[in-house]
Amino acid sequence: MDLLKLVALDEEDLAIISAHVQDAVLKVRDLTFLQQEKRFALAMNRFAWEREKRALFRRKHERHYSVLHFERVLAARSAGIRMDKPDEVLSLLAVRFVPGEPPSGTIELLFSGDAAIQLDVECIEARLADTGAAWDTPIRPRHRA
Repeated sequence: MDLLKLVALDEEDLAIISAHVQDAVLKVRDLTFLQQEKRFALAMNRFAWEREKRALFRRKHERHYSVLHFERVLAARSAGIRMDKPDEVLSLLAVRFVPGEPPSGTIELLFSGDAAIQLDVECIEARLADTGAAWDTPIRPRHRA
């Protein structure tokens, strides 16, 4: 089993990370902003989309325990997320960058149910890493066309 490790230093890299974390699930308690270190991290159960391309009609699918973290974070804001409900489950849909005064901008983490987190960053610096073995799941995320 291969563990995924990706680094993003620009918008193109961030789009690749976004594709790999689409449909990841996590709990509110798995969101962490370390203001002194200028770091925002989220631990998640990532759906292994890269495995799906190898076998389109699989009965078993994979998830990985993964961590995504962002460096050089100046501020973090959330909308539609109840921080007082740590067991609430979030489904990550996309990660995108809204440019500001180069190289700064805002990284947006978009979740189902119109929930979002905005990170004001000095520049794009993100890392995604699988941290353990994969496990099988019979459920493949589906999206309406």
